[in-house]
Amino acid sequence: HRVRPADVARVMSDRLANQAWESLMRAHAVLLRRFAADDWEDLSMREYDVLYTLAKCEAPARLGELQQGVLLSQPALSRLVDRLEARGLVARSSDQTDGRAVRVTLTPAGKELQQTMGRSHARSVERGLRALTPDEQRKLKRLVTKLLAPAELSNAHEE
Repeated sequence: HRVRPADVARVMSDRLANQAWESLMRAHAVLLRRFAADDWEDLSMREYDVLYTLAKCEAPARLGELQQGVLLSQPALSRLVDRLEARGLVARSSDQTDGRAVRVTLTPAGKELQQTMGRSHARSVERGLRALTPDEQRKLKRLVTKLLAPAELSNAHEE
């Protein structure tokens, strides 16, 4: 039985892809643990993630739109938004174009807390990525953006 060069190349490519994926996931896990150790005041990282995602929205967002920006299931996101609303950090309003839908937006208190925590988190991210030169950080951004492009195209076609 003769091994074909194409088979060897495919195995090597698969191995390299898996090694790259594992490295990316390890870096993600390590950085998240570092960020979780930061002082988040009385917010969880997931709550901050929702506030941050809402801060990037130009208008109140539907839960489905919000879910695309966070790593939570729809039921978990809905419960988290309930807690944030109870704390006065977000507000819900009915969707003018679809009476069944609800939109979520930051309250002034939510916006202020997001900005305060955002500045602190940005400094933490900078410390976490300090091992990379600015050039390497730009390259990392380009590579990750390239990885996300097919997924974003796929999401656009689903809407």
